[in-house]
Amino acid sequence: MHKVFDKREVKSAIDRLAERVAGEFVPGRPLNVIGIRTRGETLAGRLAETLSSRGFDQIGRGVLDITLYRDDLSEIGPRPLVRPTQINLELDGRPMLLVDDVLFTGRSIRAALDALADFGRPSVIRLAVLVDRRGGRELPIQADFVGLELLDVQADQRVNVHLVENDGVDEVRVENSVASPTGTRNDPRAAQP
Repeated sequence: MHKVFDKREVKSAIDRLAERVAGEFVPGRPLNVIGIRTRGETLAGRLAETLSSRGFDQIGRGVLDITLYRDDLSEIGPRPLVRPTQINLELDGRPMLLVDDVLFTGRSIRAALDALADFGRPSVIRLAVLVDRRGGRELPIQADFVGLELLDVQADQRVNVHLVENDGVDEVRVENSVASPTGTRNDPRAAQP
């Protein structure tokens, strides 16, 4: 299976996310929107902008790097790329929208929740993902808001999200995993927590 969702479909998925989020939270009240680096950060920015246009005028923005909280850190390599977490806002007692690009095993979200615990205690955390890749969950984690749900992705396939701010194009691609230089197939979970 090789499937591509183009920029129109990606925009529709993000619009669906924004509509669902707007229906859950109250305009005019504080809402923190935290994106998981890298594409979750980009999606969080887009969602915050859309919510602002819908009357949400007290949005706090933050960026979370979960690299050091991952349970597969030893498998990433000797020098994992760690970028700064930017959470310079009040978390305690305020609702939070946590944003990521793909939900697969649930391990990235677990790592994000662990990282967030170091910064404060929101009144509630809701999860928004652009793509929910079903069929590979390893932890009891589910998204509250989903833009695109993929039910038929095979174990040897990857879901790659590309966003114009990061990659020059808006698209979601379902592709076969590529063979590594040693000739073995990459574990599709390695880059899709």
